[in-house]
Amino acid sequence: MLDRDQIIEIAVAVASVLLMLSAMFGIGSQYGTDNGTLSPEGGEMLVIAIIGFILLLTTVGLVLAFLMNEPEDELEPDDDADAKSAV
Repeated sequence: MLDRDQIIEIAVAVASVLLMLSAMFGIGSQYGTDNGTLSPEGGEMLVIAIIGFILLLTTVGLVLAFLMNEPEDELEPDDDADAKSAV
């Protein structure tokens, strides 16, 4: 059975991929030529869309990592590390 966190991660990933596919489809239909190729402006827009997708997934990954961080996973820094090492 999937945990709540896994379902959220899957939904965000699928939504991000669908957003990228729709952007690619939109660019292809807007900047496509009659022979099935992209115009130079369409190529530039496609590169911008790919860079935006990379930045989007990086941001989403960081946000999910901080929002889904639970103290028992030991991902947070230990404030008492100095006190434990002195004992």
